[in-house]
Amino acid sequence: MEYWWRYGSGPAGSATFADQPEAEEWLGSAWSQLRANGVEEVTLLAGENEIYGPMSLHPPA
Repeated sequence: MEYWWRYGSGPAGSATFADQPEAEEWLGSAWSQLRANGVEEVTLLAGENEIYGPMSLHPPA
């Protein structure tokens, strides 16, 4: 099963990942660029099943 990120309520990210740790590692390095491109939140999915989210890309207050 492929893991992928959905951006807000919009389209999925272009990358897919073999497992959840790989997807989370990618987000750890890419979140600031996503945020700079206007992405407000992400949801992790495995196939069509939501794993968790939506998760804000804003820094904690």
